[in-house]
Amino acid sequence: MNIAVVGTGYVGLVTGTCFAETGNNVICVDIDENKVRRMQDGEIPIYEPGLDVLFERNKRQGRLVFTTNLAEAIAPAQIIFLALPTPPGEDGSADLKYIMGVADDLSKIITDYKVIVDKSTVPVGTSEKVHAVLAKNLSEELFDVVSNPEFLREGVAVEDFLKPDRVVIGTSSEKAKKLMKQLYEPFVRQGNPIYFMDERSAEMTKYAANSYLAARISFMNEIANLCELVGANVDAVRVGMGSDSRIGKRFLFPGVGYGGSCFPKDVQALAKTADEYGYDFKILKSVMNVNSLQKHRLTAKIKAHFGDDLSGKTIAIWGLAFKPNTDDIREAPALYLIDDLLKAGAKVKAFDPEAMKNVQAIYNGQLSMAQDQYETLIGADALAILTEWSVFRTPSFEVMKSLLKNPVIFDGRNLYDVDSMAEKGFYYESIGRNTVQ
Repeated sequence: MNIAVVGTGYVGLVTGTCFAETGNNVICVDIDENKVRRMQDGEIPIYEPGLDVLFERNKRQGRLVFTTNLAEAIAPAQIIFLALPTPPGEDGSADLKYIMGVADDLSKIITDYKVIVDKSTVPVGTSEKVHAVLAKNLSEELFDVVSNPEFLREGVAVEDFLKPDRVVIGTSSEKAKKLMKQLYEPFVRQGNPIYFMDERSAEMTKYAANSYLAARISFMNEIANLCELVGANVDAVRVGMGSDSRIGKRFLFPGVGYGGSCFPKDVQALAKTADEYGYDFKILKSVMNVNSLQKHRLTAKIKAHFGDDLSGKTIAIWGLAFKPNTDDIREAPALYLIDDLLKAGAKVKAFDPEAMKNVQAIYNGQLSMAQDQYETLIGADALAILTEWSVFRTPSFEVMKSLLKNPVIFDGRNLYDVDSMAEKGFYYESIGRNTVQ
């Protein structure tokens, strides 16, 4: 099939590349000329494991093409995916100006039947708004608008796209349904379902799924905080809970809050939608509040140990991305800790396998970056762990003790065994477990 993908951000680039991998001809379009030029030259603007191999292969074989010309991109396309930013506005609602702007542009250049697919995460009712914009200049026989939310996890997005748990498609058009089924059938050969539903239900499904997962994380963070007070071990509690088939094991790991491009803005947007319809979504408001407080959890632990004034202290940070296997720092807990530490007068030295360039662009020399995780420790008063990269899981603790001024670790991801850290002679604070002194 011939496909156009409008927007080459995280979702758009993964979507376009993976569709090309199954033999489709894909043209990706973006208004950023420099970015398009880089992709035409073979440079991938994001870090996502496994994407580079598919990108290079499909670009080389001519199935994956990049342009800044919207009309050129959509002319041969049967299906047009809108993978555009929907940033939160000042009131928390999703900003649809990019989607509506492209819809207006499309309404002036479409000349034959197209399926327009909302791939971005959008509020309930967006497909109808897109339809209305298109219908201003187009006969309704020339298009259908479909909701097809993405469920990609950064770090494993390629696998998620090629082997999805499920595909959700919202459409009331049999013609669009037939084309979308044809497009997705190669991805569900093992029997995973394609769910067809109305557009509003598809839009709600994405928000409901992400908000529920965010709620699980926040619930476990609350449990962890209580475990510290009562002397329980959240690791044992998590295992005990997760063994219940009604609950399951996933998304029960406590930490320093969720971040990234999806959970924060999706929870916020769903709560805003509820407000617009006069419904007080109390749980979602609590989830946002808990997560906001949790991002400062390590700050409180560090200040309780060293005092509120951290002048003269150097804190090493391992992990800047909001999760491992990505360079995405949007709403990353590490950024909140860095802000807190700098405000308290501390010096910060940091290392992350992929995200340092993105963080440097924000702080403009206010913190120093290291070549590896051990370099951050030289002369540091303590180490704070914010991202559970694999490289941090089995370090040389002897080297760590030799480089740190004090053998002090504040672990926001519970990477190490508490008893083992006691044997190794570290002061070790984690989340929801006893402090080793």
